[in-house]
Amino acid sequence: MSTGAAPTRSFETICLSVEAGVATLTLNRPERLNSFNEQMHAEVREALAAVRAGRADGSVRVLVLTGAGRGFCAGQDLSDRAVAAGDEAPDLGSSVERNYKPLVLALRALELPVIAAVNGVAAGAGANLALACDLVFAARSASFIQSFAKLGLIPDTGGTWILPRLLGPARALGLALLGEKLSAEQAEQWGLIWQCVDDEALMPTVRQVASALAQGPTFGYAQTKRLLWTSDRESFESQLDRERDAMRVCGRSRDYREGVTAFMEKRAPRFTGE
Repeated sequence: MSTGAAPTRSFETICLSVEAGVATLTLNRPERLNSFNEQMHAEVREALAAVRAGRADGSVRVLVLTGAGRGFCAGQDLSDRAVAAGDEAPDLGSSVERNYKPLVLALRALELPVIAAVNGVAAGAGANLALACDLVFAARSASFIQSFAKLGLIPDTGGTWILPRLLGPARALGLALLGEKLSAEQAEQWGLIWQCVDDEALMPTVRQVASALAQGPTFGYAQTKRLLWTSDRESFESQLDRERDAMRVCGRSRDYREGVTAFMEKRAPRFTGE
């Protein structure tokens, strides 16, 4: 397994680095609270393609997504969509189809754990981008805002799917219609995120968890992730069938054999993700 530390390449609006199997993708437009423009979307797509390639060659086993500066992501950069009086309105649906839909689908499809480290405000599409990750850690000063309603829009980037499933319809509608700020502590209490930690502990905590996952049985993680994210499409009986099939595949993996061997030999396992 490769554990190279060199970044895949240099970007202008993001940073991508890989160390000890952990890829860190940092949204890097701090002067705009890391809001998305077309260039950032293009660079994130390229970075995720590099992560997929690293997953294939064994150099990437976990992805951490975070933001530079005081914000995680403020969603869409509205200056990138400025509309003057009398101008034809932009087709926002085409932007969703071209940018935000493939972004969250790509995160969900990655065959490795994806961790969001929410270091500050996560608003609009930025909030739902974080919630599309597998594990969400947030600094105590961070907040989540479904700011779409204030612009006459709907929660995109999967928001209308994610919020009611995590929170139930009452809280989902409250957040979506009122657009009120939800603190990281409240988000943890409501079960919207995994953990809220002190600001100075955010990245050390995430790095510790990411390092542990990177040394774990990532083949099994990928199967677990796929089953959980798609379970809503299945009946209970059909999900049991899918569990049977996935267990059969996992039982044939090198990771499973290594886990059993290490247990019998009373040593730490050396998983390869195969």
